[in-house]
Amino acid sequence: MKNHSTWKKPAIRLNSQQKITGKWHQKSYTVVRKIGEGAIGAVYLCMHHGRPVALKISEQDTAVTVEVNVLKALKKVQGYRLGPSLLDVDDWRAPGGRVYSFYVMEYMEGQTLGAFIQARGKKWLGVLMVQLLEDLDQLHQAGWTFGDLKTDNILVESNPPRIRLVDVGGTTRMGRSIKEYTEFFDRGYWGLGTRKAEPSYDLFAVAMVFLHIYYPRRFDRIAGESSEKLLEKKLYRANDLQLLHPFLKKALKGKYSTATEMKKDVMGKIKQVQHKRSQYRKKTQQKKVYPVKESFSISLAASFFWIISLLLP
Repeated sequence: MKNHSTWKKPAIRLNSQQKITGKWHQKSYTVVRKIGEGAIGAVYLCMHHGRPVALKISEQDTAVTVEVNVLKALKKVQGYRLGPSLLDVDDWRAPGGRVYSFYVMEYMEGQTLGAFIQARGKKWLGVLMVQLLEDLDQLHQAGWTFGDLKTDNILVESNPPRIRLVDVGGTTRMGRSIKEYTEFFDRGYWGLGTRKAEPSYDLFAVAMVFLHIYYPRRFDRIAGESSEKLLEKKLYRANDLQLLHPFLKKALKGKYSTATEMKKDVMGKIKQVQHKRSQYRKKTQQKKVYPVKESFSISLAASFFWIISLLLP
């Protein structure tokens, strides 16, 4: 599965312990290691005054400007941390004289969604899906589509567990054409919709993200087989997603026009399951009480007849 973008791959490579000093702000960052690479640039874990930060560098200043504007727009969505906080924007002159643009974000630590579910259990599936849908809904209301939504771009922070979206490189204004996508999560690749930036595009990707948890190696289209039928088959074979099947199926078919609609359905199912579990626990507790009462009654009767037997001649 490939990642596609209107931008070309970056050529810049930074080495461990290399220092990057901004041309304009004169802030210095020491490279620790590369932590990711997108279609327009590479992301490095760096240290700045003893604090870990994420630095994204590219030879395409226009593309960097676009991503910086996205991060600034997300910052204006009050009450929500939709993306990493923007800390610095600058240029760097490499030893060879070439100038590269970069920006610095907060470094977010956490597990990938798949790793978190594997470690903490499927009971978190519904909760994390609701969190993801809440964040996407806020993003959509702000006029953006995330675009390149995939498991690699979703982290789960701990204490308490919380979804965080990372790498806004594919984030696109509503109504425009998606500028960056990864085939497996892209409805256009499966022939199940356009690449127009709209809520339903992200919601298709949400369904594919949760499918990817159970098919970590991913899978391709099959010549001569309907993509819709293939995805449904894969969905129903993922037994742990059984309770969420109806909603994931609707998302794959583009039946949701907003993330709020899908979130409402998922929350309804969670509440239904919680109610059933609560009722089951009550019945189980009642069943445990009855044998105790019955045993006490039998013991009392036995003691009574034993005393009577002692009094009789």
